[in-house]
Amino acid sequence: MIVGGDLVRVRDIAESISRFGDRYTRRVFTEGEIRYCEQHPQLTVERFAARFAAKEATMKALRPSATDGVAWQSIEVQATVDGWCEIVLHGAAAALAQRRGIDWLTLTMSHEHEYATATVVAGCTAE
Repeated sequence: MIVGGDLVRVRDIAESISRFGDRYTRRVFTEGEIRYCEQHPQLTVERFAARFAAKEATMKALRPSATDGVAWQSIEVQATVDGWCEIVLHGAAAALAQRRGIDWLTLTMSHEHEYATATVVAGCTAE
């Protein structure tokens, strides 16, 4: 198993959104993530921050090299029907996980006004 974690200041994400707007959100987040985060305006920035922390934590668990070319949007946080969130990998991130022998990821994340945090555990079924 490999663990990745991250802590983000919500203010930093708010500043990036304020400065770059859609250019920032569309570069980092998928359409589904943007839709989810914008559902409740009072939670939008906190939700973006938690998802950014989840993407960072996933990168730490995947441990890409400089040449792997893993884009932010290839790591997606999706809400389940039960209200939990999970990591779904696409493209280069999915290929890297396969090369590393990772076949499952589990995610926990939280946000509270000033900070957002996420932890990702990666492993393989054979463990």
